[in-house]
Amino acid sequence: MYSNAPYPYYQENVYRQNYIQGRATWTNGGNVTQCGIPWSYGQYLTAAVSENSPYQCGQTLKIRNPQNGREIIVTIVDKVPGSPQTTINLHRRAFETLGENPSVGVISIEFQPSPPLEQQKWGKYLLEVVQVAYPGYNVTNYNSISKTQPATNQTREVYEYTLQSPQEQIKVRGTVLYNPATERILSFDIQEVSS
Repeated sequence: MYSNAPYPYYQENVYRQNYIQGRATWTNGGNVTQCGIPWSYGQYLTAAVSENSPYQCGQTLKIRNPQNGREIIVTIVDKVPGSPQTTINLHRRAFETLGENPSVGVISIEFQPSPPLEQQKWGKYLLEVVQVAYPGYNVTNYNSISKTQPATNQTREVYEYTLQSPQEQIKVRGTVLYNPATERILSFDIQEVSS
């Protein structure tokens, strides 16, 4: 299960970058990773990148299979020595979620650092809650909707997540209310919303 251990986040501006052309391989993972984050993290939507990669442990990447248009968001949990910077080593389950049979071995992909939510602490927290709350669905996109201050000691942030299963696409809205001085959550909520 998710621990509250702080993972370092990629701090550069990664707002709406173009996709990078690359390749994806797959692995069943292992017991120990260089990042200290288990391969099972986030319903196995995990990946390893090159040690020379600009992407960091705990950062999320959006991966797209250009052959069928399927997209996933994976968390970097490991580093691979000597791997090309544009090769992403996906957990087998993530590889299959892109619509590929592991017997293929290697596929062409497009990837980019996740949307701006990567820099939003509470949006990432809600993303993890949504991933656990909707087994069988993969988060393909997310956006920050609003940030308000209903009281001097309260901040409310709202995010919207797009989830995809083999049968349907749904949208889920997540809301978190917290005290900005103490960083303690007062309440949070997730609910399906109509498209």
